[in-house]
Amino acid sequence: MFDFISYPLANLIMLLYSWLGNSTIAAIAVLTLLINLAMLPLTLTQQRSSRKMQEMQPELEKLKKKYGNDRERMAQEQMKLYREKGINPMGGCLPLLIQLPIWFGLLAAIRYSIPSTPLELFQISQHIGELLPSVRFEIPALVGLVPLQSTFLGMDLGQPPNIVQWWSYALPLLVGGTSFLQQKILSPSSSAAATASDDQSQAALMNRQMQIMMPLMFMMFTLNYAVGLSIYFIISNLIRIVQYYTINVIRKNDERKQAPGKR
Repeated sequence: MFDFISYPLANLIMLLYSWLGNSTIAAIAVLTLLINLAMLPLTLTQQRSSRKMQEMQPELEKLKKKYGNDRERMAQEQMKLYREKGINPMGGCLPLLIQLPIWFGLLAAIRYSIPSTPLELFQISQHIGELLPSVRFEIPALVGLVPLQSTFLGMDLGQPPNIVQWWSYALPLLVGGTSFLQQKILSPSSSAAATASDDQSQAALMNRQMQIMMPLMFMMFTLNYAVGLSIYFIISNLIRIVQYYTINVIRKNDERKQAPGKR
């Protein structure tokens, strides 16, 4: 279904593998960095939207006090405020929706380049060199690389975590932990205007549920798929966390420079 994504990713993994000293983990790490660079515009938009949501919490609190008993009017005023501030409430979901096919494509790409069963190894000849479902480009230099060296810290990157390699279960835990940290720093915070009513609000409740459910979903997802996918999620989460703090530092420095009376 996602072969139009998985075939180019498989070829890219193999190219990186050949360029990086035949290191599969290095190839996956660099591929993760490249995908995150491609997604950077959407990530920046998501982070800006999150920051604006945090900044407008006091205004939302005023609306709640004014229209709290009239849900329809409250919703209208909220949407009006979002339009005035240039915020799309669903904007944070867009990067997730776009990444879904990338995740499934990467999963297939790992299976194609690191076959973990005899059947997958037998079937690999049907996939190597494919860049589009209907067009076949033979790349002999890459075909000769398969299967890639798949061991990292004693774990098989092409297989899901398993009891034989019990330490591989640490990776889904790291996926959950880094996902939770990323959700926490990107979620709108109402600490500047927190009240008892805020804690009981539907938005606050949904926010708290997302902070817990999303990391759990990613953790359960990676428990059932190749360890290489866990590596991708962990590195992606760390990259976005670093991006968030780097952008915040740059923004605060710019604000200080632009502040009246400061040089």
